Amino acid sequence: MIMRKQSLTLETLAKLAVEFAGHLSPKKDRATVVALFGDLGAGKTAFAKALARAYGIEDDVTSPTFVIEKIYTPAKGPFSRLIHIDAYRLNSAHDLEVLGWDELLQAPSNLILVEWPENVERAIPSDAYRISLEYVDEHTRSITHDLK
Repeated sequence: MIMRKQSLTLETLAKLAVEFAGHLSPKKDRATVVALFGDLGAGKTAFAKALARAYGIEDDVTSPTFVIEKIYTPAKGPFSRLIHIDAYRLNSAHDLEVLGWDELLQAPSNLILVEWPENVERAIPSDAYRISLEYVDEHTRSITHDLK
């Protein structure tokens, strides 16, 4: 895996998310997980929003900070559900288990986006895509990723 770091405008970040969505396909034995690392305002939700749009999700995709999890049904693409989890208020992998994490992982047709994965690191599969975002300025973010 080759990690790349680059600075992007928010518009270019959205384009990268759309391009990434086009390369994702379901795994044979479990859900596809994308771990989105970064401080508040780094662009995690902006990336999730653009990825959702790429799959034809027209709902207003916002960070599920208070509800922890939101589930969307893509209008197009290879996944039957996009599950957006915000682990900011979670303390451990056990908190995800209470939400039915194991069942979510068992479905290969699920695409799971996890913001603040460092709070539940033990639950994140080793083959998850890992994307780290940093706030540079109002219009620019730095991204470190292993995206193809």
